[in-house]
Amino acid sequence: MDSLTIVSHPLVQHKLTKLRDKDTPTSVFRALVREIATLLCYEVTRDLPTELARVETPITETQAPVIAGKKLVFAPVLRAGLQMAEGMLDLVPSARVAHIGLYRDPMSLEAVEYYFKTPEDCAERLVIIVDPMLATGHTGIAAVDRLKEAGVCDMRFVCMLAARPGVEALRAAHPDVPIWAAGMDDELNDHGYIVPGLGDAGDRMYGTR
Repeated sequence: MDSLTIVSHPLVQHKLTKLRDKDTPTSVFRALVREIATLLCYEVTRDLPTELARVETPITETQAPVIAGKKLVFAPVLRAGLQMAEGMLDLVPSARVAHIGLYRDPMSLEAVEYYFKTPEDCAERLVIIVDPMLATGHTGIAAVDRLKEAGVCDMRFVCMLAARPGVEALRAAHPDVPIWAAGMDDELNDHGYIVPGLGDAGDRMYGTR
């Protein structure tokens, strides 16, 4: 699919399989989410522009590359996206953080907003939206809609596991937002869960299943 990148690195795939296992303990599940997010962050930032900066090494003065432009913004979809954001902050600790509070109505499966807060100059930065699952696509679309309303033009969407219907829905609504995922399954069940999936990431992460 255009604009979709599946990160097929063996470490990512191994950790995703561990996430799928229903017997993986909550503490291990949470750690795996953070680790996968760090690896995905490495991939989604692969093409960031750089510029040369003058530095003094223990031997001599030289010029070496640094990331150009303003700091990144990580925008986790609450609450499950927070653990992913923490993993990305391990890699890019200087990044800013936005918070998007959305939950999925159990009857309509539509996204309902309850909180939205971004850095003041968010519109001038690259914003990386993080959400463990891209199932129906409703939450992802709502997150992008809200950020665009705030003036953000440069966005990327990162998830651990996507479903084909969710990818197609997000691409149809926002073809300008590329997607990165550790894996993609083909189907959703009648409750909007990814099949075979890994269950409800938020419930498994916070021990409420």
